Amino acid sequence: MKRKNWLLLLTFAFVLSVLAACSGDNTNVSTDADDDEKNSGEKVLNFLNPEAIPSMDPSLATDESSFIYLGATMEGLYRLDKDTQPSPGIATKHSVSEDGLTWTFTLREDAKWSNGEPVTANDFVYAWQRAVNPDTGSEYGPYMMNGVIKNASAISSGELAVDQLGVKADGDYTLVVELENPTPYFETLTTFGTFLPLNQKFVEEKGDSFATSSESLLANGPYTMSDWDSTSNSWVLAKNDNYWDASTVQMDKLTFEVVKDPQTALNLYEKGSVDRMDLTSDLVDQYSTDENYVVSADTFVYFLKFNQTTSEALANQNIRLAISRAFDKEALVNEILNNGSIVADGLVPTDFTPMPETGEDFREVSGDLVSYDLEAAKEYWAKGLKELGTDKVELEFLADDDATTKTLIQYVANQLSTNLEGLTVNIKQVPKEQRLDLDTNMQYELQLSRWGPDFLDPYTFMNLWITDGGNNKTGYSNKEYDQLVSDTATKYATDNVARYENFLKAEKLLFEDAPIAPVYQASRAQLISPKVQNVFVNPFGATYEYKWADVAE
Repeated sequence: MKRKNWLLLLTFAFVLSVLAACSGDNTNVSTDADDDEKNSGEKVLNFLNPEAIPSMDPSLATDESSFIYLGATMEGLYRLDKDTQPSPGIATKHSVSEDGLTWTFTLREDAKWSNGEPVTANDFVYAWQRAVNPDTGSEYGPYMMNGVIKNASAISSGELAVDQLGVKADGDYTLVVELENPTPYFETLTTFGTFLPLNQKFVEEKGDSFATSSESLLANGPYTMSDWDSTSNSWVLAKNDNYWDASTVQMDKLTFEVVKDPQTALNLYEKGSVDRMDLTSDLVDQYSTDENYVVSADTFVYFLKFNQTTSEALANQNIRLAISRAFDKEALVNEILNNGSIVADGLVPTDFTPMPETGEDFREVSGDLVSYDLEAAKEYWAKGLKELGTDKVELEFLADDDATTKTLIQYVANQLSTNLEGLTVNIKQVPKEQRLDLDTNMQYELQLSRWGPDFLDPYTFMNLWITDGGNNKTGYSNKEYDQLVSDTATKYATDNVARYENFLKAEKLLFEDAPIAPVYQASRAQLISPKVQNVFVNPFGATYEYKWADVAE
């Protein structure tokens, strides 16, 4: 399902690039619905989701599931097509000023919201201002827009009013955007969920209930959402007849069910009740020769986050360095995951972005920065304990509550407590939405987290760890690191070679300080029904693109 050659297709754009920012259980799926659908002549595909949707508010969404369904029900200026290229969305074209700082987008006049109202330039102005308004509490707004759109940083820090953001409507169908620095990359950035438009009247009428249920959502994309609220374990995407390109949308309906238990998911797939399922390690060997077995390389990197503000032990650099090296990652990916995932010994993923002059993979050039090394781990551990004046450390380990994660963190916790004498690890598994809240409020000690890129450039990973960054949430701060990353967007904005040299230096420094510990780069092992056609997998942004989905004859 992974589209081939997406890296080659985008390499030129990224060589020029400068800057841009990217669960309850219900198993009662009925096959009766399948018969009804066949009899009605509807085109329907049935899928699973590993968790409830954390948020359908574009300003507040931060996770994979949220962006998948925002991407299915909404549309920004541009949309990634089947070749991972920006294709016309609400914008039909744009122009860029000679200095690269002013982008003028021409919007289509036939785009409508699902309530019949036109999609206008003001919808983008309102949404983008809302995303950087500190009163909104958005993490992604400042992360994606600070340093990119004029005045975003000053607005998100409360120094300027939101109406000073470098975005304005020139009539209903012309949007003018002013940037802080030349950013040829900006066209691709506009495909991301944080840049989706919002109907101001609708959002303000709904107030606190906005985006908490199907009734409080407004779509302008290929599908509308029904049978959903913020705690739902199932929902439906139905074709949006008001979508400007509705004739392209072939599916009448896509259904989704939250199922966390792998065996339950497999049973549903084998019954024909669902058309795609993720295989856990214990099922891979059994189904790896199945004709419908598919492995898709992913760009998500999983890592341990160390909260330096809630644990005296984790505030100690040697303790963090010890934990980073004290668990066998090869055994983890080969025996625990067994789905094609690979060891991560750095932050920027393998086969993600090339060096600008040589075309070498960034990961290969940067090298293995944090490998499993038990001897070194024990040395760091002894130093850390001595500095703390103790021989015992107890840590709470926070993670999502799905079955695969449970097996994984039990393995890591056992490795850590076995290999580091005096360490006790207490596991705390919660639904993903709760984990995200705990992360946002920095109410954790040790956490298994992950990051999927929002665009194909190292900045999407390196910008996470700047001081007080919206996604940092570790207490980590290093002025040298901040400067290295900042210079890639300012001082070296038009010098891609220098930018990448800074990224290499910043990644090395990051793991010398060890605010995080890389674990693995994910892959997906799945069973996918042959009737599923044209569901594309993106290397960044929304994982699945459903606009072109179809059912094989």
